[in-house]
Amino acid sequence: MISLILGGARSGKSRHAEQLAEQSGRTVVYIATAEALDAEMAARIAHHRAQRPGEWLLVEEPLALAQALRAHAAADHCLLVDCLTLWLSNLLAAEAPCMQQELDALYATLPALPGEILLVSNEVGWGIVPDHPLARRFRDEAGRLHQRLAELCDRVTLVVAGLPLALK
Repeated sequence: MISLILGGARSGKSRHAEQLAEQSGRTVVYIATAEALDAEMAARIAHHRAQRPGEWLLVEEPLALAQALRAHAAADHCLLVDCLTLWLSNLLAAEAPCMQQELDALYATLPALPGEILLVSNEVGWGIVPDHPLARRFRDEAGRLHQRLAELCDRVTLVVAGLPLALK
């Protein structure tokens, strides 16, 4: 089962994904895509880490997400990726010439993975059109990513104000 969990900032999407992971009855592997590049982000990461159960396995992978998924997927595992928009942002910031290759690898990898996969991502397309070209590109790339993943996923959930709404 592959699930995409979307929501805005502080919508409760991560908490919802964590609840699904706990309820799965499987060994949970938390795949974090964030990097602590400043004190504020380090504090956010520490807060998230403190909220998670101690028995969950942690994999930190800011760029090679498909590879990390393949390495840790198993029938008795639940992989929770938090979050895809940070991963996409990392690829854009690194000016990774392989960005499309990483996206294609993710799309090709997901359907073949055993176990349960929970993908958390920020819905960023509901605001105004950003005035900076990189911000516009990010918003557009995130929208395309979400559309493609929604096609591939068995379940798509939008979380607003802590309330999950099943879209698929």
